[in-house]
Amino acid sequence: MALFTWRDDYSVKVSSIDVQHHKLVDMLNELHDSMLSGTSRERLAPLLGGLVEYTATHFAHEEELFAQYGYPDSAKHTQEHQDLVKKVLDFKDKFDKGRSSLTMELMMFLKNWLLQHILGSDKAYSAHLIERGAK
Repeated sequence: MALFTWRDDYSVKVSSIDVQHHKLVDMLNELHDSMLSGTSRERLAPLLGGLVEYTATHFAHEEELFAQYGYPDSAKHTQEHQDLVKKVLDFKDKFDKGRSSLTMELMMFLKNWLLQHILGSDKAYSAHLIERGAK
């Protein structure tokens, strides 16, 4: 069962970002499904690592577009990215060292963060980037 179902109203209307958001949702769902099915820590680790890595790639892409198109709230948005990355890297480090495990609480945190971020902060830059030709 999917943790997060994509809906069209989540689109920011910038295709490169929407494609990445879809992939993040898919990766989060795969991690969730694997956790629920009792997948071993050894098999969950690369899924978690891949999600962390791809999230950083996605954030870098958004931040490149902010610089390219002069998004005025980029500093605030980038700080949100940095705050999440710090939390997730801290969790991943604990997970890798066997001091933490994947829980429904963590999965819900990630889902809610992503959903709120897309619907809030990401939707806020949408018009600015579209007006300037971002794809």
